[in-house]
This record gives sequence, structure tokens and C-alpha cells, in this order.
Amino acid sequence: MEDLNVNGTLIWYYYICKREVWLMARNIVPDQDNINIDIGRFIHETSFQRKRKEISIGNVKVDLIDKKGEYLMIGEIKKTSKFVESSRMQLAYYLLELKRHGLKGKGVLTFPKERKREIIELNDELIEELEKVEKDILRICYESYPPKPVKINMCKNCAYNEFCWS
Repeated sequence: MEDLNVNGTLIWYYYICKREVWLMARNIVPDQDNINIDIGRFIHETSFQRKRKEISIGNVKVDLIDKKGEYLMIGEIKKTSKFVESSRMQLAYYLLELKRHGLKGKGVLTFPKERKREIIELNDELIEELEKVEKDILRICYESYPPKPVKINMCKNCAYNEFCWS
């Protein structure tokens, strides 16, 4: 396996399913016919069309970016707030990457279908947790085999369902 860069997607999945982290890192593509993937793409493509989208900063891609005074305001668009903790940590990771590149940032987590928004700001506690998570993600990804599947609520709608449970 080539050198791996942790990214926002791996951070997001880390808080939901460690097995998905391993699969994603190895470019094992989930079922592209999964309805939830289609819905997520649709929301991403149709929300905030006037704002700049998909800006790469280092090894991460942010959905929205806007200059607000001395800060860059970055945004992440999600289908649902069901996995809000994963979403918060993903956005916090983007803010950490901005900081590593010498930029100040704040984040806004957006759930268009629910008409919800949440502001995320990086702090020392988040930085410490994210640095530990980065190391654990790398440990998981460099294992020879994926973690054993663990049945969670997300499994029934997961695009890797057949891979784990067939």
C-alpha cells in the first residue's frame, strides 16, 4: 500500500465504522447504486450553487469556502444531522489542515434538508483528539486485513453492506 494521507472522508468514517476506514483507504469502492450515495450527491450538487465548491487544501477538499475578514469560512454540506459528531470532526479536521497551512479558519456545518447550521471552531482539545485519530486511522489502514464487521444502525443503509454481510 502506498503512503496514505488522512483526509476528511476517513475522519468522518472513523467515527462511524473503522472497517469502512480500511475499505476506503484501499480504494474499495462501495456500491454506487446505493440510494444514499445518490441522495448525498444530489444534495451536494444542488445546495449552495452560487458559492465556490470543492476547494482542495492540502489533502482535503472542502465543500464551500468564503473569506470573512481575517478568516476563511469553510463549509461542509451533509444530507442529515444523524451523524453530527462525525460531521463535526470532519470539519474540525479541515480547520486543522488550514491551520497547518498557516491559515485561520472557522467552519459551518450545513444540513440543507433540515435547514440547520452549526458553527465549528478549532480549539486545543479538538486538535489533540484529531492528532490521536490521525494516528489510529493510519494504524487501521496499514493492517493487512480490515477490522471485523460490527453490526451498527448504519449497516442496513451502508453501501458496503453486501461486502460485510454477504
